Amino acid sequence: MDLDERVAVPPNVRPIVLPPACDRPAVPRVKGALRSLAGLGCLALVALGIGIGAMASPRASAQTVVSASSIQVQSNDAAGRDLFLANCAACHGAQGAGTTVAATIVNAGPAMTDYVLRTGRMPLPDPNSPSVSRTPIFNSQQIAALVAYVSSLGSGPAIPQVAISGADVALGRDLFIANCAACHGAAGTGDAVGGGFVAPSLHEADPLTVGEAVTVGPGQMPVFHFKQPELNALAAYVQQLRSLPSPGGLPMAEIGPVPEGFVAGFVGLVALLGLVRWIGRRTQSPLPPIVDATPGDEVSTGGADGPA
Repeated sequence: MDLDERVAVPPNVRPIVLPPACDRPAVPRVKGALRSLAGLGCLALVALGIGIGAMASPRASAQTVVSASSIQVQSNDAAGRDLFLANCAACHGAQGAGTTVAATIVNAGPAMTDYVLRTGRMPLPDPNSPSVSRTPIFNSQQIAALVAYVSSLGSGPAIPQVAISGADVALGRDLFIANCAACHGAAGTGDAVGGGFVAPSLHEADPLTVGEAVTVGPGQMPVFHFKQPELNALAAYVQQLRSLPSPGGLPMAEIGPVPEGFVAGFVGLVALLGLVRWIGRRTQSPLPPIVDATPGDEVSTGGADGPA
């Protein structure tokens, strides 16, 4: 049978007539899907930039407490008392016994007092401000005077002696991983510990600050009872973390290693959604209309020249 012969359509057959749209190439549809995928990628990058920018905002350095720079230090006892009354007594009480605003510091001791003053955690700009690292408002002589006065109010841990020269850095690494990395992150960049509390970055912590924090356990941090060689080793390893090129992975604007997984998952999800959308567009096509045929109708399967 010649291909251009006319075929009689049986009564129970409904021939399908393909519309012209089905003959159109799929290239424009693919280009549209690629544009959509590129748009999703741009949105993901913008969201990532906003999130990192918000999380990596600079620290506040403004201080509203009374400056004590004009006080002439003549002796630790007298100068320390004057500094305390001018900057601390409003919250902690004239004798350090505490008020409804702040807790007692009678037994804070030299280590805690030196720690909060040298790191600028105290005095607070206002009672509702978080106790975070800031630029200290006192010089070293004034801090020594305040430490002496607060230490005279009660008893507390002494300022530790930390020496990192010749310390066992490998031991410090083991101690850090076992006791510190869970909160401060494997890279020492800090991380959230739950309950609205954040373990700060250790990249600005000098050896004495590390030793004092371990000794007194500020905030939510527990007290660790390390032997002197262990304390030296831990402080030495923390100093090494400051110079290593992002140990433990990309630190993500120094907000800790945990956001790496979140960012990777977010980008992967966006890419997956884009791929699904592209596949959906590739496979989606309108169903051809059904043309009813009556007995006796004929459909040409050949050329336009008619029967042979």
